[in-house]
Amino acid sequence: MSQHSDTALVLFSGGQDSATCLAWALDRYARVETVGFDYGQRHRVELACRPVFRDRLAEAFPGWAARLGPDHLLDAGVLKSLGQTAMTEDVEIEMQANGLPSTFVPGRNLLFFTLAGALALRRSASVLVGGMCETDYSGYPDCRAVTLKSQEKTLQLGLESDLIIEAPLMYIDKAGTWALAETLGGQPLVDLVTEHTHTCYLGDRARRHAWGYGCGTCPACELRANGWSRWQAAR
Repeated sequence: MSQHSDTALVLFSGGQDSATCLAWALDRYARVETVGFDYGQRHRVELACRPVFRDRLAEAFPGWAARLGPDHLLDAGVLKSLGQTAMTEDVEIEMQANGLPSTFVPGRNLLFFTLAGALALRRSASVLVGGMCETDYSGYPDCRAVTLKSQEKTLQLGLESDLIIEAPLMYIDKAGTWALAETLGGQPLVDLVTEHTHTCYLGDRARRHAWGYGCGTCPACELRANGWSRWQAAR
């Protein structure tokens, strides 16, 4: 099956990072599709945000709307069955004896990229875009550049393709992610990311802050809020 270098598949969770990556891809590729994963996540409200953000993005940016292709939602529920984590069960978010937070879901991004790679081959896409970052993150080993580079090579060999992985946020912090959104789409895009994406690990959509919705205290909220504050201070 032939692949097109102008077609990208964005791993789109419904969160700030992947939403910014979606805009980044639409700014660069002639055709962009999205893929999300239902793995029984505790904050599954992010899945509800996905179609809303896509629709609002298309309405606000007609040029991007013409490039935006179908969305795909894949079942990755096997991750929940492999063991308890704070991302899939109502347990405390804390550091574990292995030095990783309890929100770490072993193998999550590795599985996501494997599934996305197979879908990309079917959809004739040659680029996978993910919002992983090793600058301002929770210490997950599957968010590191070296992990993604290894995964890229594995996909190329296993799928017999020239598939590449792009991670535009890899070396920028959360303040930089807010700044990138502004660079790509100005205040309208920043407003969309603020209002229609979800980051909070606890799935809290009841409390609205300047930076968006969330409990305000979980690690994901703290990263998003601190990034917002640093970005605002630097403007």
